Amino acid sequence: MTTQVFGHKSPDTDSTGSPIIWAWYLNEIKGVAAAPKLLGEPNTEALFVLKRWNLDKPEIISGVDAGTPVVIVDTNNPAELPEAINDADITAIIDHHKLVGGLETKGPIDITIRPLACTATIMYDLMGDDAAKMPEAIKGAAESETAQNLSAKAKQTATQLAQKAKEGALSAAEAFVEADADPSTVRVNFLNAHLSVVSPSNGLEITRPTPASIVVSDGQGNGLVINAASEKAYVTETIGQATQLSAGTYDLGPEDGENVVVIEI
Repeated sequence: MTTQVFGHKSPDTDSTGSPIIWAWYLNEIKGVAAAPKLLGEPNTEALFVLKRWNLDKPEIISGVDAGTPVVIVDTNNPAELPEAINDADITAIIDHHKLVGGLETKGPIDITIRPLACTATIMYDLMGDDAAKMPEAIKGAAESETAQNLSAKAKQTATQLAQKAKEGALSAAEAFVEADADPSTVRVNFLNAHLSVVSPSNGLEITRPTPASIVVSDGQGNGLVINAASEKAYVTETIGQATQLSAGTYDLGPEDGENVVVIEI
């Protein structure tokens, strides 16, 4: 019997891409017949990933028959799964959310729950060297999923950092350390200017209009002109909507969790 692989009822990139990735792994590496499924219509971002990598949209199902072997990914919450999920034969769970409880299995199973950005990252690790065997399309979907989740996490980091900066809850040094810790932060070092752009937007631009200065812009007319030759780099001019949140911390454009610039001072 074919193993069905699916995520939660509101498929995002994680719950759309992960069933495709793991079904490939079961079919091609483990020799287990498997098929990716969806429990609802994928969102806009997930549809874009499918189109970008020319992947077929998995069949949308509303339930599972009793005894059907299933692998659950990107959730372990019964409320996000088919009503009769406990009648199915759950063979594995791969997830990155908190353990909710309420699922019942026919016997011992493999459960992997790790505090990582997305399920695809966990799958890469579980597959080991076999991950290199993924076709380009499936690898592309996996990497798109990882990048999208890191981007979402970066927006949370930027929003929290901006709020703490406005409240005076961070010193300039603490803000720089916190900004530098996010994996998607863009780091710039030029002359005496050392800065981090947390949650950079697609239009981020960094230019050098003069030998001694750099401009950090969001590509929408908002930016900072920074004197990089001074012993301590500093902002000489703000352009458009660029708000100073605290000493050395600025937000370019609207407060939308993107382009929070922290300058080491």
